[in-house]
Amino acid sequence: MRTAFLTSLSPAEAEWLMEHWLFWARPDQLAPEGPWTTWLVLGGRGAGKTRSGAEWVRGEVEAARASRIALIGETFGDVREVMIDGPSGLRAIGMRGGRPRYEASRRRLLWPNGAVAQAFSATEPESLRGPQFDAAWADELAKWRYAEETWDMLQFGLRLGERPRQVVTTTPRPVPILRRLMAEATCAVTRASTHANRANLAESFFRAVIARYEGTRLGRQELDAELIEDNPDALWSRGMIETHRMAMTPELVRVVVAVDPPATSGASADECGIVVAGVDGEGRAYVLDDRSMGGLTPLAWANRAAKAYRDHDADRIVAEVNQGGEMVSTIMRQVMPTAALRLVRATRGKRVRAEPVAALYERGLVSHVGSFAKLEDQMCDFTGSGKSPDRLDALVWALTDLMLEGEAGKPKVRRL
Repeated sequence: MRTAFLTSLSPAEAEWLMEHWLFWARPDQLAPEGPWTTWLVLGGRGAGKTRSGAEWVRGEVEAARASRIALIGETFGDVREVMIDGPSGLRAIGMRGGRPRYEASRRRLLWPNGAVAQAFSATEPESLRGPQFDAAWADELAKWRYAEETWDMLQFGLRLGERPRQVVTTTPRPVPILRRLMAEATCAVTRASTHANRANLAESFFRAVIARYEGTRLGRQELDAELIEDNPDALWSRGMIETHRMAMTPELVRVVVAVDPPATSGASADECGIVVAGVDGEGRAYVLDDRSMGGLTPLAWANRAAKAYRDHDADRIVAEVNQGGEMVSTIMRQVMPTAALRLVRATRGKRVRAEPVAALYERGLVSHVGSFAKLEDQMCDFTGSGKSPDRLDALVWALTDLMLEGEAGKPKVRRL
């Protein structure tokens, strides 16, 4: 019936209909009724949650209910590429004659009616100190590195108008801020799985991705938008990490960059684990950065590791050579000829190597500086079997170098 209706429309009618979201949206993509302050949209990958957030902002602007809007993403790049210029972003969905224009120099979006949206990065919570808003859209909150600090600053600024409100679009993770929001009386929650948007997704995505992950713990989180609790058989728990999480880095006496190269290269390659960690004069370790990324060539991941080395003024690069042998050494020497480089080879199983590092967490000797969502997902789901946890492998090598004597060894007595 819908097909027959659409084919009966004139070109002008079809163009008009294309711009009217209420006709196309699923019920879970529309803002719920009621006196909510926060609308939390939990969605699987490709479920249409970005479109929900963008359409809500557009509706608030066109109805003149909002004129000062905050757009917060994991990074400025995410705000620009996903929330503003993405295929479901604010510029793509704007009606003809009403599309906003982006001022890159000031990181703001301007509508013809005078409404302004300002872009913010969750890596810079203090940038939200001062500005004030009557609406906000926060994307992928569960991945933000400084989620608590950024969210708090946003709440202080959401103070204009008669009814300031905000929408949060994210894939769920069992992080404290998400749990707290879901428990608040002023928060309305909607959910959508990847399957709900199948008509708009490539069939190859379902054949390759859905078939591989459907029914798994990761699939239930990333596809079905379930809030998955810790794996009881994992070496780490969320509580173990949260208890000692920090926002600032103390003075460190040593910093290393650990690299766990993938076995293959190119667009289909597994992630290259790149984790930065340091140790202070009291013998406590701090996880400082996670630069891991998939689909890289050897030269690309070597350059990425080298940049992490320079950015953190590191003392050493620790690289596993099980997968690459001499190639790893050659490529690292090519991009960082003067850097201190230690090559390590795994002789024991992943769980055996990880257990003493997990014990350091249990003793309260390791703190994460900010949040590292993908790394922490691997940690809290790692049992020693299944897919190779590339980020976790790099973490284990970094903390082993800083805190332990040898592979899966005893704690160091003193550190230089």
